Amino acid sequence: QVQLVESGGGLVQAGGSLRLSCAASGRTFSTYIMGWFRQAPGKEREFVAAISKSGAITYYTDSVKGRFTISRDNAKNTVYLQMNSLKPEDTAVYYCTGDRSASIYSTGEWEYNYWGQGTQVTVSS
Repeated sequence: QVQLVESGGGLVQAGGSLRLSCAASGRTFSTYIMGWFRQAPGKEREFVAAISKSGAITYYTDSVKGRFTISRDNAKNTVYLQMNSLKPEDTAVYYCTGDRSASIYSTGEWEYNYWGQGTQVTVSS
């Protein structure tokens, strides 16, 4: 099993940047596909980005392509989400997730077994 703890959320003006971090416990982090989801008020949780076990392959939802970058450091058991050119519609609770059996193209929350507690990102206009 792996435990995930997010950090780095906060309040930022539109056009600004934030970097989210997700620290994982355990010694098998490199065997997990890792991803980020988000949930805005009154909406369902949605896929944001995923990264392969080695970090060589990434996949994004269309609305964040070119603005967000997912990366990982397996030596530090950490996955990151760099968010640039933030928009008010990016406001949400962001969740880190992982699973050994997921694929890089797994966009359904049911495909991931391990979740962090979430971190709030608020983008003001």
